[in-house]
Amino acid sequence: MKRTTFGWLSTCLMAFSLMGCGDAGDRSVAPAMPSDQTFKEEGDYEVHFNALRTDTLTQDVARAYGIQRSTNRVMLNVTILHKEAPNAPRKPVEGQVEVDAYNLNGQLKNLEMRRVSEGEAIYYIGEVSISGTEILVFDITVTPSGQTTPIEVKFKREFHSN
Repeated sequence: MKRTTFGWLSTCLMAFSLMGCGDAGDRSVAPAMPSDQTFKEEGDYEVHFNALRTDTLTQDVARAYGIQRSTNRVMLNVTILHKEAPNAPRKPVEGQVEVDAYNLNGQLKNLEMRRVSEGEAIYYIGEVSISGTEILVFDITVTPSGQTTPIEVKFKREFHSN
């Protein structure tokens, strides 16, 4: 099976969309992205992001990428794409990805991002636990390799564990 630039994991993750809501309080001045937005364009780069409960992944995908499937775990996926020409396909690039995740009570969630490669595709994924119904805010700072100016993304999603 031929894989696109985004690869299998990204295709699976982008197929899921979860509801977002509310304001993150005074944790940061920048507003969060609208709940249906999954990328941010800045200069010659696009940062694609998504978060979903890990039990929505198939067992095969979770096993292949070392992800724990659970109703009380959320996975964040971040991809950095470079625009080489106006109408050319975007190319995945490496970079530094740092994330702060917290709920609306301001409780910081431990989220370690790791790099995953699949053919030409490059992803940065991390997992975090949730309890009951939680709205998580993700503050993402991406610095593409060879660049000094970071791209900042803030978005939030509501999750329900069973």
